[in-house]
Amino acid sequence: MGFIGRNGAGKTTTLKAIMNLIHYESGTVKAFDVDMTENELENKQRIGFALSELNYYPNKTIRQLMNVTKCFYRNFDEAKFAEMCRLFKLDPNKKLEELSSGMKVKYSVAIALSHKAELLILDEPTSGLDPVSRDEILDIFREIVRDGTRAILFSTHITSDLDKCASNITYIHEGQILFTGSKNDFVHGYLFVKDTSKNKELEKEYIACKELDSHIEGLIDPSKKELFLNAGVNVQEPDLEQIMVYLERSKRHESFTL
Repeated sequence: MGFIGRNGAGKTTTLKAIMNLIHYESGTVKAFDVDMTENELENKQRIGFALSELNYYPNKTIRQLMNVTKCFYRNFDEAKFAEMCRLFKLDPNKKLEELSSGMKVKYSVAIALSHKAELLILDEPTSGLDPVSRDEILDIFREIVRDGTRAILFSTHITSDLDKCASNITYIHEGQILFTGSKNDFVHGYLFVKDTSKNKELEKEYIACKELDSHIEGLIDPSKKELFLNAGVNVQEPDLEQIMVYLERSKRHESFTL
C-alpha cells in the first residue's frame, strides 16, 4: 500500500503514531487485528520500520549496528542478514555515514527481513534516489510481497513509484483520509481532459483545472465524460500524479506575486 499526500499532510506523523513513537490524543491503532498499544512489544517483533533518513550512530558499521539490533528481535537470523547483505551488495564493514541513500534503504530492508517481519512500514524510502536505484528498490518491494505472506506500507510523494508497484493506496489530505483502497478503483474514479478549444462554459464541470498557453486541462468526474466528448474534448485515464495535483488544487490554490 502506498501512502500518499503532499508535504505536511501528516504521512510521517501517522506512521509514527502507528509505531507509538508519538502521543496521539484520540483514536486507536490496530495491527494484526489487535490494539497496538496493548500489544506493542509483540507486534513490533512482526514489523520492520524505517523513517526516511537513517541518522543514528553514523560512525558505526553495518555489522556493529546489526549486533545491537539483533538483541531486540527473538527471531533475528544472522545468516539471513549476511545473505541479504550479499544480495544487496552491502559491505558489513562500511559505516552508516558512508552509505548512499539507496544503500540505507537496502540496509533497513535487510534488517526487517532478517527478523522475519511480516509488515514493513517505510517512510519515503525512495526519496532522493536516482532513477536506477529507485527502480531497483521497487523491484525488491515487489519481490518481498510476491508470495503473499508479507506486506509493505510506504509513504511517498513520488506517485510514479506507486504506478509501478502498489496494489492499494491511501490518500491523505490535511490529516484526513480522502481515499483508501484499490489503486485501480482510485484511478478509475476520475478522468483527465485537455481542451484545446478553451471552452469556458465547461470550466464549471471540472473538479479542478488550469489554463495553459495552448489548452485547458484538468480533472473531471467520469459522469461528465459524454459532455466533454460531445464538445470535442480529449478525455483520457489519468495517472496518480495528475489526480493528486488536481485534487489538491480543488482544495486550496496558492497564488504568487512575483
